[in-house]
Amino acid sequence: MAAGGATRRRGIVAEINVTPLVDIMLVLLIIFMLTAHLIAKKAIEVELPRAANATSLPPTTLAVTLARDGAVLLEGKPVSVEALRAAVRKAIAKDPKAQAIIVGDKSVPHGRVVWLLDTIKSLGVTTFAIQIDPTAFVAPT
Repeated sequence: MAAGGATRRRGIVAEINVTPLVDIMLVLLIIFMLTAHLIAKKAIEVELPRAANATSLPPTTLAVTLARDGAVLLEGKPVSVEALRAAVRKAIAKDPKAQAIIVGDKSVPHGRVVWLLDTIKSLGVTTFAIQIDPTAFVAPT
C-alpha cells in the first residue's frame, strides 16, 4: 500500500453542487426584475391624496354594442364600421386615454367580438371592458 500519495476514493460524496442552482436563481431574478413593473401596475392599488380645488375629468368612454342581428351600435345608435372608426379616432384625438365598453349579445359569434376589439384597439384605445350580466351563474348553452 502506498502511503502518503494515495487518495481515498471510498465513501459517498455528500456535497451538493450549488452552481446550477445559483444559475437558475439568477435567471429567475432577471425575469422578475424585467416583469415586476408590469405586475405592479396591475396589482397595487394606491389611494391618491385629495385636494379641495382639484379638477378631474372622467375619461371618455365609448359604449359599443354588437346586436344579435350583427349590427354595430355606438352609444345606442346604429353606425357603420367606417362611422365607428371615425368616432373612435375623434374620441382618441380628444382624449388619448379614452376607453371602450363592449356589449355583445350572447348569440354573437366570438370572432365578431374579437374583430371589434381588434378594430378599436388598432385605432388607439388601450383600455377595454366587456359588459356582462352578473346575475347569470350558469354557462351558456
